[in-house]
Amino acid sequence: MAFAAFRRTLPWWLLTVVVGGLGLISCDPDYTPRPRGWNRIDLPRPAYQPLPPGLHPYEFVYSKHARILRDSSAFAVGRPDWINVDYPRFGGTLQLTYYDLRRTDQTLEKLIADARKLTSKHEVKASGIREQVLTTEGGLTADVFDLSGAVPSPFQFYVTDSVRHFLRAALYFRTAESSDSLAPVIQFIRADAVRMLNTLEFAGRKRREGAVAVPPTKPQRAPVGAAFAPPAA
Repeated sequence: MAFAAFRRTLPWWLLTVVVGGLGLISCDPDYTPRPRGWNRIDLPRPAYQPLPPGLHPYEFVYSKHARILRDSSAFAVGRPDWINVDYPRFGGTLQLTYYDLRRTDQTLEKLIADARKLTSKHEVKASGIREQVLTTEGGLTADVFDLSGAVPSPFQFYVTDSVRHFLRAALYFRTAESSDSLAPVIQFIRADAVRMLNTLEFAGRKRREGAVAVPPTKPQRAPVGAAFAPPAA
């Protein structure tokens, strides 16, 4: 009786849609949604070019798919050697901050502590942080951080000669895309950054030949906090 009354109150075409929809739902009890897909990213072939000599107290090669821009932030006022290696195609920027240890009131220990503190701020969102202390082909010491998870900066490093020069870099993206969907781009820019590290030369410093290069291998994931654990005795 209830269904007959319901039938009289609805147009025949709407009743057909309702009954047909219920039948489709009841016939597929094992339905599962498809996993979310990501847009395909076509990456260019790696190609490099030298940073014009004499402009900064450092030199390196960088990607031909990137451009060098002055850092326009308020923090960079009066610091002409703070630059951005910008990737307009990917909406990503490798931000470089440089200090001459002879002309700053900050000690090397303070700069290293600040760099590690900036990295540790991402622990809240990071699912893993991988730290590697490495020696570049030129004999410089570099501390490299790979961050996984929903972090705004998935790759960072700092490098120093421990006497005069200190350079820090952090990769940021101008997009709300998740780090999973950007993984191919992150690895592409990371490879460029490794090339940059291995060709980095500071002004007034002789290159030390025969040093071990920074490995270009894909980083492994590590639990959050592992990057900042003290080394084993």
